[in-house]
Amino acid sequence: MYFYANLQISMKTAIVFGATSGIGKSLVELLIKDNYKVAVTGRRLEKLEELKQSYPNQIVVKQNDIQKVDEVEKIFFEIVDEFNTIDLIIQSSGVGFVNPKLAWDKEAQTIHTNVVGVTKLYTLAYNLFKQQEHGHLVGISSIASLRGNRSAPVYFASKAYQKAYLESLYIKTKSIKSKQVFITDIRPGFVDTAMALGDGIFWLVPLEKAAKQIYSAIKKKKRVAYISKRWALIAVVLKIVPAWLLKKAT
Repeated sequence: MYFYANLQISMKTAIVFGATSGIGKSLVELLIKDNYKVAVTGRRLEKLEELKQSYPNQIVVKQNDIQKVDEVEKIFFEIVDEFNTIDLIIQSSGVGFVNPKLAWDKEAQTIHTNVVGVTKLYTLAYNLFKQQEHGHLVGISSIASLRGNRSAPVYFASKAYQKAYLESLYIKTKSIKSKQVFITDIRPGFVDTAMALGDGIFWLVPLEKAAKQIYSAIKKKKRVAYISKRWALIAVVLKIVPAWLLKKAT
């Protein structure tokens, strides 16, 4: 009994937004193995309950839709009240469409999720960590954050927005005296999930491998990490190639 009580006291806490599948779900499983108590969120309640059934003592379920920013704030503070302090927040929610005809419903859904909802979460996390004077915010952006794209323009633009916002929050941490608030931008290439957009995908990384590399970057509190690591080479090229060449090539 004494051992169990001490285990509960020492348990680290995390929130994973977008934990129903893909990268988010895989990271939850790695956190559980690393002795975290984890609040899992997402729209599909049945998927969250499946996770809880597997780890009943370490999972707290909070259903939410990140597009509904008032709901995000409510759920966020419910978790804070229950956990008291939060060590890690991972933002893995997101949508993306191949949308060359610019159908507005798809553009709008991407903006409301990847920009509006994500911004709300980032501000909540940053302000909490500033108040606590410790914490680690991890955003899952994308290699897509580096340049534009003709087939999925709003998705690529939304990831560029996330990249810039995370960098801005990193710069803002200078004002936190403890120096114990960390911001990590994870930029995956193509991972074998439903979010892998397009046909003829190359360098497709298995989900398990991607999750392990992401978690390693989180534990090292890296500022930026490309997944898999070889995508860092592509990033160098993307940053310097002129737009006219991209126009010809893509």
